[in-house]
Amino acid sequence: MLSTQFLLTAFVVVIAPGTGVLYTLALGLGRGKRAALWAALGCTFGIVPHLLAATLGLAAVLHTSALLFNIVKFAGVAYLLYLAYSALRSGGALNVEPSTNSEPGIAIARRGALINILNPKLSIFFLSLLTPFLSGNPATVTQEIVILGSVFMAMTFAVFVLYGLFASQARAKILGSVRIMAWLNRSFAAIFALLAGRLALERA
Repeated sequence: MLSTQFLLTAFVVVIAPGTGVLYTLALGLGRGKRAALWAALGCTFGIVPHLLAATLGLAAVLHTSALLFNIVKFAGVAYLLYLAYSALRSGGALNVEPSTNSEPGIAIARRGALINILNPKLSIFFLSLLTPFLSGNPATVTQEIVILGSVFMAMTFAVFVLYGLFASQARAKILGSVRIMAWLNRSFAAIFALLAGRLALERA
């Protein structure tokens, strides 16, 4: 169950730049270390509903119900487009600027959680990721998914924190350049808009 192969597979998945990583990097660059830590925490907890869905078999329901899948999907698309807009708007959630905003950490974490919660593909992804590493014993399958999922979440948080701390350290070096800040804001906006477009094309 908890094998070296699983740990390596999970690490490769976690370290690959995705929406959560980009959100954490944006917060580290835009708001500093504290905001990056809250972003990492929120993105990690956004995994919980998908692990529960995989455990309870709801992932299969989501996969077979086109209506439910599309409702969650287009809510996710709208949310990613909102984040793209916030990268361009002065004082926006993802805007990189010299002044730090005193936004409550829970609000930062909530946005990070929603990024993952509103991606219907994650439930199906976790089901396919964890299934090969289960023992095949029906009596322990729930316990095994919880253990594997918890390890995956711990790895996610640790890696995202490292990404966020790296971004917060880089923040001091870019604040002196208006051109770099403008380029970063446009880049984050474009990336989140592209991610929204990719999610819109996903099928159940």
